[in-house]
Order: sequence, then structure tokens, then C-alpha cells
Amino acid sequence: MQVDILAIGAHPDDVELGAGGTLAKHVDLGYKVAILDLTQGEMATRGTPEIRMQESQKAAEILKASARLNCYLADGWISADEKSVIEVVKVIRHCRPRIVIANAPHDRHPDHGAAAQLVAKAFFSAGFTRLKTSWEGVPQDPWRPQLLMHYIQFINLQPDIIVDISGYFQQKLDSCLAHKSQLYNPESKEPETVISSKEFLESIEYRARDMGRLIGTQHGEGFIFSRIPGIRSLAELL
Repeated sequence: MQVDILAIGAHPDDVELGAGGTLAKHVDLGYKVAILDLTQGEMATRGTPEIRMQESQKAAEILKASARLNCYLADGWISADEKSVIEVVKVIRHCRPRIVIANAPHDRHPDHGAAAQLVAKAFFSAGFTRLKTSWEGVPQDPWRPQLLMHYIQFINLQPDIIVDISGYFQQKLDSCLAHKSQLYNPESKEPETVISSKEFLESIEYRARDMGRLIGTQHGEGFIFSRIPGIRSLAELL
């Protein structure tokens, strides 16, 4: 399996909320996209791992992702320990992406920043020739992607770049709403959380509109680079 973009989230709805529009747009541009959830989100106040898995698959279909995988790490306890790094390395080597998109480097939920550190470690370690891994019993070759980016989550971090997702916001929103156990649902009898509020649901659009405002478009999504990006000419900025 080889994809162009591997989007990774600590929890099953992270990728959709942070980068759903960008993924949808790039699929339309001909890029192949896969999603990796590090956990099942089993510590969430609402829903169950089984329900969240079903919601995740529906969201992946909405975004037209080629695959959605899970590392089954412990929700609430994500860290860049050796075992976790190797599990993510296996997926990177399996998917062989050029671009990896990961959680925000710092956020309200401690798992998000921890996941960013874990992915950064795995991103580099996947290229070690002496690190031996296998996938379904078959030895894997080393693979180091070219670019690591981080999407923005609950905290309004300063983006290094904003992707124009005009025309793709509704697809992003639909993929977020596929996680109906987690987001605003006036009919739900489960306890309320920060992200289940009506205000949080509305914030998905006003953040996308604000990001778009900064670059003169209708909607946008911001990203943070793990390193200084380079361009071949100034024309790439036009």
C-alpha cells in the first residue's frame, strides 16, 4: 500500500476536525489519503469504542480516504515510548506516505501534544535501516516521509500555512458530524462535554471562515510545519 498523505490523530475525530477539508480537497486533486487513529477513544465520556469505530469508518468514506487504520494504543496514556513508536513506524512503512499530518504540538487535551511527539519520533525512526519491523509477517523496508505537518485543534495556535478549503468545508463538516456520539446532539442523553456543545459545533465553521479570511478565501485550515519549508520560486506563493 502506498499513499501520498497519512493523517494521524490521537482520537477518532481529531483528523476530521483538524484537517478534514484539506484531505477532501487533496483526494479530489488525485492524492491518495489514509487515516490512522492512535486509539479507539475509549476514555471519551460519550460513545463506546464500537460506536466510535463505526463513526470513524463513515467519516473516512465521506472524505474518500483509501484506508483507516488504528494502532489501539491506550487512550489517555499516549507517549513516545519504544512500543508505541514502533507501532506507528509499522503503519508509516506500510502506507509509505510522502506527507504526514499529525496532532497539534500543544493543545488542551494532553494526548494531542503527546501524539505530536510520538508521530515526530516515528516519522524519523521509520527511516532507520537497523530498526526491523514486519507487517502481517512480512519484513518491512525503511521509509522516511518528506514532510511532517501539524493541524490546529482546540487552542488557537499560529499557523505557518493556511490551506484554502473553499468548496470543501461542507464535506469536512459532514465528516465531523459522522462522529455523532461526540458532537452536539440535542437528542443525546449522555453527559455533556466541551466538544458536545452547540458552541463548539459552531466554532468549526467560524474558525474555518477566519482562517479563510486571513488568506482572502471563504474557508481555510491552518497547519504548523515541523521544519522550515522551502520553495523553488516565489511563483509558488501566488
